[in-house]
Amino acid sequence: MKFIQKEILVVIVLIFISANVACQTTSSAAKKNAKTERKKKKKVKLPNINLSHWKVTLPVANEEGKPYEIEPPEILDFAKMDIAKPYMYIDSTKGAIVFHAMPTNSKTRNTKYTRSELREQLVPGDNNTNWTFKQGAYMKGKLAMEASTKDSNGKYHRTIIMQIHGRLTNEQRDLIGEDDNNAPPILKIYWDKGKIRVKTKVLKNLNASDTEILHEDAWGDDQGFSFEQEVGFGKFTLEVKVSDGKLVVILNKNEYKVYESIHMKRWGIFENYFKAGNYFQSRDKGAFSKVRYYELEVSH
Repeated sequence: MKFIQKEILVVIVLIFISANVACQTTSSAAKKNAKTERKKKKKVKLPNINLSHWKVTLPVANEEGKPYEIEPPEILDFAKMDIAKPYMYIDSTKGAIVFHAMPTNSKTRNTKYTRSELREQLVPGDNNTNWTFKQGAYMKGKLAMEASTKDSNGKYHRTIIMQIHGRLTNEQRDLIGEDDNNAPPILKIYWDKGKIRVKTKVLKNLNASDTEILHEDAWGDDQGFSFEQEVGFGKFTLEVKVSDGKLVVILNKNEYKVYESIHMKRWGIFENYFKAGNYFQSRDKGAFSKVRYYELEVSH
């Protein structure tokens, strides 16, 4: 009898141990699965960019042969649009929007280059409402060059990653007899062979009248300025601050370029809007570049 009781006790103990091991194994597997799921969730990243006040121009032609544009609110669903996918898409591993541009036959007016580039719209869907230097403006972007081809000399192709573009009001356009509202870009920021280069406009004749300076040929290019830091293909931050007669460009909160002159003061006659993305500066066959934007914010 004692022997039977002992046997039963042994069986009960073995069952208890087996159940405990199975429980621990299940618990361990569950924890492992949960950890794997958390890792998967962490890998999916989204860019911190609100597109409700931007339209995009793509390097592909529409039915009229002009560059295809997507305005708000449609642009909010750009990731689902087949026409946008090759040129503007989300990289969820980096948490960025990628702007991909290359030479095509789809060019905007007055340029030979193509772009995958955002254009600011203060009023969504409207190009006629813009801002002046006196009103002030601020743009900040966190971005990186993902890829760029090289020219025949082995040097990387350039691309414009940020702009402030001028615009004539309808009254100014009619006053000087133009057929569109286009005015020069007062600011172009380039990714240039791994460095950040800035170009602005200068008035050719400081004695020109307010009407004369509305003409595009009244303005020329300055000598340009390159920041010392080489950003290469790494992530960097650019800030652009605008106020009455003053323009400041900041790289990584470390280097500053300040423009405060009669040229900036007289530029106050124009309206303006921000641009950001990839305005590719080459027509070389097979050339392209890809620019990643992680963050983009604007305030006025």
